[in-house]
Amino acid sequence: MDLAGKPMNVIDAEMATALAGLVEALESDASITGLILASGKKDFFAGADVDHLWSIDTAEQAFEESMHFKSWLRRLEQAGKPVVAAIHGRCLGGGLEIALACHHRIVLDDGKARLGLPEVKLGLLPGGGGTQRMPRLVGMQQALQWMGEGTEVRAAQALSSGLVHALAKTPEQMLAQARAWIAANPKPQQPWDAPKFRYPGGDSRSPAVAQLLAIAPSMASAKSWGNYPALTHIMSSVFEGGLVDFDNALAIESRYFAACVVSPESRNLIGTLWYQLNAIKKGASRPAGPAPSKVKKLGILGAGMMGAGIAYVSAKAGIEVVLLDTTQANADKGKAHSQGLLDKAVKKGGRTPEQRDAMLARITPTTDYAALKDCQLVIEAVFEDRAIKAEVTKLAEAQLSPKAVFASNTSTLPITGLAKASERPANFIGLHFFSPVDKMPLVEIIVGEQTSDETLAKGFDFVRQIGQTPIVVNDSRGFYTSRVFATYVMEGLAMLKEGVHPRSIEVAGLQAGMPMPPLALQDEVSLSLGVHVADQTRKDMAAEGQPYEAHPGESVLRQLCEIGRVGKKAGQGFYDWPAEGDKGDKRLWPGLKTMFPPAAEQPAQHEMIERLLYAQANEAARCLEEGVLRSVADGNVGSILGWGFAPFFGGALQFINTVGPAHFVARSRELAAAHGKRFKPAKLVVELAKKGERLEEGGPAPA
Repeated sequence: MDLAGKPMNVIDAEMATALAGLVEALESDASITGLILASGKKDFFAGADVDHLWSIDTAEQAFEESMHFKSWLRRLEQAGKPVVAAIHGRCLGGGLEIALACHHRIVLDDGKARLGLPEVKLGLLPGGGGTQRMPRLVGMQQALQWMGEGTEVRAAQALSSGLVHALAKTPEQMLAQARAWIAANPKPQQPWDAPKFRYPGGDSRSPAVAQLLAIAPSMASAKSWGNYPALTHIMSSVFEGGLVDFDNALAIESRYFAACVVSPESRNLIGTLWYQLNAIKKGASRPAGPAPSKVKKLGILGAGMMGAGIAYVSAKAGIEVVLLDTTQANADKGKAHSQGLLDKAVKKGGRTPEQRDAMLARITPTTDYAALKDCQLVIEAVFEDRAIKAEVTKLAEAQLSPKAVFASNTSTLPITGLAKASERPANFIGLHFFSPVDKMPLVEIIVGEQTSDETLAKGFDFVRQIGQTPIVVNDSRGFYTSRVFATYVMEGLAMLKEGVHPRSIEVAGLQAGMPMPPLALQDEVSLSLGVHVADQTRKDMAAEGQPYEAHPGESVLRQLCEIGRVGKKAGQGFYDWPAEGDKGDKRLWPGLKTMFPPAAEQPAQHEMIERLLYAQANEAARCLEEGVLRSVADGNVGSILGWGFAPFFGGALQFINTVGPAHFVARSRELAAAHGKRFKPAKLVVELAKKGERLEEGGPAPA
């Protein structure tokens, strides 16, 4: 299988026609004794053609196409001749469903194989028989876990679970095994077509599985809060399919698949996390003129958690890193962070000791600025203080070539102001990483007033070089991510001040689809940092002759800081946190009820959810209106990958499209009347509502 003109095999019209032709030949040509399905690409199969899925308008069409696809898979496995899947690299989604319809599956065990049904990540379920064949091979519990989480399984686990039958060390060995199996099994039968077939671990009627299926929906709801219908549809398809014969089970699956395809959640997820994200990765936000570049040697100023994290991901990408701090002990501690991560990877089998040692050898901890010589890029990750940043900028630039780029990892301080300390502001840019760097995929690139296109291109290329996702924004206070993220936690604090019960606030955050509730999140990032940022903003605005208007939640931060409750690091903030090493759970501080007595009348839960979501979406729209955001795609992708805005809404700006600009404006005005002018709708959205238009949405590129 080698689909022309595409880097990966996908199930499009051309591939479907070719595979259907193979089935017909298998059925009609007596000279064919068996079939081996292999790939001519670097991976076996990527899955469905998302462009085609996007074009499906009705549930009826989705159902019919799903059933048609499965009809020839059934013919494939019932043709009476052996079919073997020879799998290498990634085998995902519809590709794995094709492999599951083969009688025998062999995987090339070269460390690159990944098998899985990740459709849930795009709000879908496997529509090619995956929800029926996988449980009949590995058992319902394992299949539900893998499909519900979109897990990609390595070769050894695929074999031990029963998902595949054999492993091979070389491509030649794999093909030899396939031919031998075909010769030894001229009349194969799929397990589920055998008269005495039994599910591994039991079907939907067995007591053990009945117990699992009784609690699985509540466990899924505890994680998803009912925001991802695909999860429920996967469970329903597996359960109902386990009550009927195989062919009726396939029809049940297609009905749930159709419901997913036309759901707004799936459209939002695909629009943003497929189309808009892929466009960004391909350089939609990068200036077209400058030639591609790569960093060979990187300097990092500050070996704290951020600097150490940047050093790790950079060394992992093969870059030589100079990790500089004020003392050798601090610099060594920063390198030790990478040592710890790599030791864990070796223990789990993800790295060899030799690979670990080679990566660590790329990181040079030092206190000597002269070591920065020959660096193409230097990233400053010191404390959020202008004077300190200015000092290290001058010291570093004295060692750099005229073409080298200097970047600040600041999360809030305007880049244009920081660039005043630079002798070459055209080479100065913001690269805002998120913590922990090795787990957070986003980097916010901030363009100062004098930042050149060449500098932006170099910054963009570096972010892609280390495997992160870049969004590009223009300079302003708080940029985009910090500015909009703050509205989420501050709105939670404002509710607390109003007398809303803290537990209700936290639940509302989770129900809204956020990964962490607002009070716990503020504890994580530190209350004292919030006060520091507010004070710095107040000073900056005073210097600019602008009035400063405090958010209602700011006074809450100050009240807790005054009594020493400054966040998780101190063990006490809005929560009492267990000591390091203690396995106990965090608990809301009982004193909150005394400091902020709950009001007699509590707001409806849906209103709290709306406040948390509308506050973020409205601020994101203002960023687009002011030109801080350069594109809708950057706004949506940045909100999901940066601070976890509810993915099923497709991002902070797509949320406005989901509820409709007219409704958003009307509801924002109601919230503004009740809670303050911070909810006054952005002019951009008001204009869209007047014209009956929407913000740009993700979708296939024009032909």
